Amino acid sequence: MLLASLTGFASGFVQHWGYLAVFLLAGLESLCVPFLPGETALLTAAALASKLHLAIGGVIAAGAAGPIVGGSLGYAIGWWGGYRLLVRYGARVGLAQPQVKVTHYLFQRDGGKVVFLGRFVPVLRSFAGLLAGAGRMSPVSFLAFNAAGSAVWATAYGLAAYAAGSTLLSLNGWLAVGFAALAVAAGLAGVLLLRRHAARLEARAEAAFPGPLEGYPGGPPL
Repeated sequence: MLLASLTGFASGFVQHWGYLAVFLLAGLESLCVPFLPGETALLTAAALASKLHLAIGGVIAAGAAGPIVGGSLGYAIGWWGGYRLLVRYGARVGLAQPQVKVTHYLFQRDGGKVVFLGRFVPVLRSFAGLLAGAGRMSPVSFLAFNAAGSAVWATAYGLAAYAAGSTLLSLNGWLAVGFAALAVAAGLAGVLLLRRHAARLEARAEAAFPGPLEGYPGGPPL
């Protein structure tokens, strides 16, 4: 029921506002708002491009620009606000300084993969920017991988939907359910893997970031 409502909302919004709807929904979805149907807006606009008098190139450009802007704002929020929350309250939810060092280590080592591939994973694409900022991923690397992932995502999904045409719209809801199930499975697998190798990761993170982190007792001030 909710999925059908979101799909209907996205379709109506796209039909009235065209490129702007794709840009806004895809951008806000990337700004920590996972329930917004950004992907559905892109697929709908691309599938109905000829009927709505939209250029597929414009749809793809809007679909890429939205996540680039939204993800960058999420990164800024994570860098300036998310990290402060981790320092102040992280220990209460099992994210003390050793675990925060692990996030720094992982984003330093694999942040590009997380940001690029995260664009194709529901929920993760909404928080990739926030997590990258809180994990202190290099701003230049984040911007580069976020832009590349957004462009590839919008181009691949946009062209596929354009080729499939209106036939795709009847499958849109089922595709969203399938992608969401894959995201949950991938998330659980990731959590289990991190727990299994927690001690090893914490040792490597400590070697990479010896001493107190910024904002922690004994470390540089925020």
